Amino acid sequence: MKKNIGKFLSLVLTISILVLVVFKQTEGNSKLIERVEADDLKNQVLALNQQKSFSPYLGKTFTGFKEALGFKESQNDYFRVNQYGYLGKYQFGKSTLKMIGIHHPQLFLSNPELQEKAFIANTQRNKWVLRKDIKRFNGKYIKGVKVTESGILAAAHLAGPGGVKKFLRSYGENGFADANGTTIRYYMKKFSGYDTSIIKPLKKVKVKYESA
Repeated sequence: MKKNIGKFLSLVLTISILVLVVFKQTEGNSKLIERVEADDLKNQVLALNQQKSFSPYLGKTFTGFKEALGFKESQNDYFRVNQYGYLGKYQFGKSTLKMIGIHHPQLFLSNPELQEKAFIANTQRNKWVLRKDIKRFNGKYIKGVKVTESGILAAAHLAGPGGVKKFLRSYGENGFADANGTTIRYYMKKFSGYDTSIIKPLKKVKVKYESA
């Protein structure tokens, strides 16, 4: 009788241990699954955030213009720094930022709202510098490309207003290409025909922001 009770207790103890081991494994697997699912969700969110593309439904509006330009420059990535040190969605150089009153590149890079303000300010300044050339060349053809205000402003973002002046006044003979081989002519063609009338030409424009 005592022998049978001993066997029974031994069997109960063995079963209890097995149940405990299975429970711990199940609990561990559950936590692992939860962790994997959480990581997977995080990766999906990051992937969606990285899938920034220009929407054709914006059409030829000014919003369409700046989003198309931002996509060409950086795929609309506010936090991109290229190999030449150009910053953000619109790939600004530090010298251009200083010109419009921004002296903290890292703050600029971390602040999408500031980047949008900088784009507007710089475009206003470029439009003022090029106001006579816009009036003179708008609607004409240079090197097979129809000149439009938006094409001129996009080209000025690429090459600076001085470079665009030289291109227009030489009827395309005095060209420009950036470090990647992108030309004024290409930008004039790619960004032709957008409505940029909302941009008012300003001679002196500074971006106001709170520095850290």
